[in-house]
Amino acid sequence: MTLIPFTPNNLSSPPFSTQLTLDGGSFVGNVTWNIAGQRWYLSILDSSGTMFWSGAMVGSPLGFDIFLAPGVFSSSTILFRADTGNFEIVP
Repeated sequence: MTLIPFTPNNLSSPPFSTQLTLDGGSFVGNVTWNIAGQRWYLSILDSSGTMFWSGAMVGSPLGFDIFLAPGVFSSSTILFRADTGNFEIVP
């Protein structure tokens, strides 16, 4: 499992960006704040910058997994663990 701390910086655009390896491929995860929805949104872009998946960043509590991008990747999963503030990526 790979842990990526979610540390947004409101002075950056986007406030949070990180490299992701999902299904063996390289992706970029950008997180932005949606003022109307009052929540963070994760966008996953492929290596050419094309949007691959986008959705609300739903936090998983300890002991229960709520996957982001469900069914999009064949072997990888990604979630945001609300209690620790980390993204968890498997494998």
